[in-house]
Amino acid sequence: MGNREDLLAGAKRCLWEKGYARTTVRDITAAAGGVSMAAIGYHFGSREALLNAALIEGMDEWGAEVRGALAESVDPSATPVERYTATWTAMVDSLAERRQLWLASIEALLQAEHAPEVRAGLAHGQQEGRRGMAAWIRGVDESAINEADARTLGSVQMALLSGVMMQWLTDPAHAPTGHEVVAGLRELADRLESQLGPEGGEGQAPPE
Repeated sequence: MGNREDLLAGAKRCLWEKGYARTTVRDITAAAGGVSMAAIGYHFGSREALLNAALIEGMDEWGAEVRGALAESVDPSATPVERYTATWTAMVDSLAERRQLWLASIEALLQAEHAPEVRAGLAHGQQEGRRGMAAWIRGVDESAINEADARTLGSVQMALLSGVMMQWLTDPAHAPTGHEVVAGLRELADRLESQLGPEGGEGQAPPE
């Protein structure tokens, strides 16, 4: 690997082992096999930019792992609901395996409150994440996703993932399974349709 790839690999290792806030430039260069500190500035501009890139790459790797697991386990003849349930089951199962990744993302978010550079990096990652989530759910390439798709389907999927992830980090014994997430979504959709009607207008409220 070149210095850039070595630095990314080292930064990811540090994120998992030390977290975002406690990782120093010296930690990263040591984990990267002794790459010079100056190389961080040359390739990324700053420690924060490198850690952001490492975090986003870690998220991408997580997504690839989940998609790979789904490709191996989901029957091609499965219904859309069955495929979506399998998707959530795979994502929930991966939360425990990738706990440090999600903790690092929360640390980065806290740092962003006082660091515009970190905020900008995370905002860019969220924009890409919305598009990727929408493409994932629709089973299409990201190039087929327009801004409206990203801001609706993608945003809702990311919001769900973030909320479920927080529950798994704080109380894994009582956090929802993939099947429970989908069951909750189906009940919510049924209630909304019964109250608003299929076209989004006011309908009859369901009996209590």
